[in-house]
Amino acid sequence: MDLRVGTGFDVHPFIEGRKLILGGVEIPHPRGLDGHSDADPLLHAVTDAVLGALGWDDIGTFFPNTDPQWKGVASSVFLREIWARAAALGWRLGNCDTVVLAEAPKIKPHVQPIREHLATLFGATPDQIGVKATTMERLGFIGREEGIAAQAVVLLRK
Repeated sequence: MDLRVGTGFDVHPFIEGRKLILGGVEIPHPRGLDGHSDADPLLHAVTDAVLGALGWDDIGTFFPNTDPQWKGVASSVFLREIWARAAALGWRLGNCDTVVLAEAPKIKPHVQPIREHLATLFGATPDQIGVKATTMERLGFIGREEGIAAQAVVLLRK
């Protein structure tokens, strides 16, 4: 069996007047994240992790923030497109493990819907998806509630 591991990381600053989307799920919060697409750092990190496992270039190569067609697009579109290409090559998900770094909002109440959404995008089961969250103990830009970051690791098998 061929196994591949990839990692991904992404960060976006908060901005007024936008919905907060994490893992493809809308999270109630007074501010959203700034970015060209829907600015979902969790899905961006997961997409980059898949791309890394495949040995391909990063998300910006496939969906550049200079291309108007990606303006405001749901990041689920990015993962769905990259995963379709990977699956067409015979890759299947072993597992996906993620961490959201955010002082606020609290992520725990939204973990199950995020897991289920990611599982759907991968054509997998929720037990193949890990979603954890941590704060930065009030340190740095995340601790000052200036933004949210996310990390992801995926294991692909063929």
